[in-house]
Amino acid sequence: MTRSLPTVRFFLVCLAAVAVAFGVALIGLAKLLLLLCALVVLAYQWLRPDGRAPLLHGATSALILLALACLAAGALWSTGPADDALQALVKHGKLILIPVLLCLIRSRREALIALACFGGAQVFLLASTWLHYAGVPIAWITSKEVGTCDTCSYAIFSSYLDQSIMTAVLAAVAWHCRSYLPGRLRTLLAPAVALLALACVFLVFQGRTAYLIAAALIAMTIAWELPRRLQFGAALLLMALLAALVMTSSQVRQRVLEVDSGIQSYQKSGTPSSSSGNRIFLWLGSLRLIEANPLHGTGTGSWKKEFNELARSSADQTPAQGAPGVGHQNPHQEFLLWTVELGLPGAALFCAVLLALYHDSRQLETPARRALQSILMALGLACLFNCALYDALIGDFFCIALALVLALRADATPLAAVAPSPQTSA
Repeated sequence: MTRSLPTVRFFLVCLAAVAVAFGVALIGLAKLLLLLCALVVLAYQWLRPDGRAPLLHGATSALILLALACLAAGALWSTGPADDALQALVKHGKLILIPVLLCLIRSRREALIALACFGGAQVFLLASTWLHYAGVPIAWITSKEVGTCDTCSYAIFSSYLDQSIMTAVLAAVAWHCRSYLPGRLRTLLAPAVALLALACVFLVFQGRTAYLIAAALIAMTIAWELPRRLQFGAALLLMALLAALVMTSSQVRQRVLEVDSGIQSYQKSGTPSSSSGNRIFLWLGSLRLIEANPLHGTGTGSWKKEFNELARSSADQTPAQGAPGVGHQNPHQEFLLWTVELGLPGAALFCAVLLALYHDSRQLETPARRALQSILMALGLACLFNCALYDALIGDFFCIALALVLALRADATPLAAVAPSPQTSA
């Protein structure tokens, strides 16, 4: 049994890396099995002192465990129902995937194989999207958005918002990690995947957050790849290309103009009638909640109850403007969510986790460092407009992607640390 433990452990790591491309159901099963395996591995290491390996690698794992402990404590003073607090803990709890994967991936070779599984699944998702866009029948589509509109029906397993962000990240990871591929895969496949992914973001999907993320990742790549004397010209060319895209693509132009029209509409009526207006409505209400409880917040899982009560109260006070919709689940802004629930210390803790990821990325070699910092940039931007870590699937995607690249650290624990030698097991 002990000899089979490394095989099961690594299989579950690869399963999680693949599952994140295929929807919530499979990633949920993979996470459960992964957490059970982690408990078995930790128990085995604890019972065998000569086989122990450190759980906490760098600052990231320690801060994540601290953040989860604070979120668990926040449930004790939550003003929301107990069910909401428990659900919020589960949603926030996906952060545990990062230290768990870092604990279970025991060698650089395993990290590379798991990253290849992750990339292969994302490439399959990308290819399926292009086939669907070209009108080729795809039997494995499960997205609920299919058929709801012309521009958002190309998601395969999730929503256009999630998949467009995942595709933008895939472009960066494929480009920066190309040196890990052999021969022609390095010179042909990786650039092709990056270009097809970027084209998919801008031409197929309508996610404005993904537009911003893709542009930021391209700018970062320019800063890293080109000599300083060429960076200014390349930046001007990038802005010209983006401007041309806005002018020539009716879909991109419409989505960009909707931001301005939505904001103006909200300013005039005070009623959220668009995606942009709804976000402003959620953000302003969240700021009022923070102002009322700046030090300790209202507790884990309390945002929905507190905000919807505030929305009803505001509607009663200003009936002429019409009652804004209630029933919101989160503020569509990760930083505000942590601040409402845990106060300003919660915001500082979340920022500390992001800074720890950046700090630990600096210990990696150049390709992995650039890939991880690209994922981190995408996460930070996504969290400005959505609860990217709190939401299902996209949060799992970011946690797994960050962990797999971070596992490429040079000091990865050898496999022997978790598996006994034949002589010992005998």
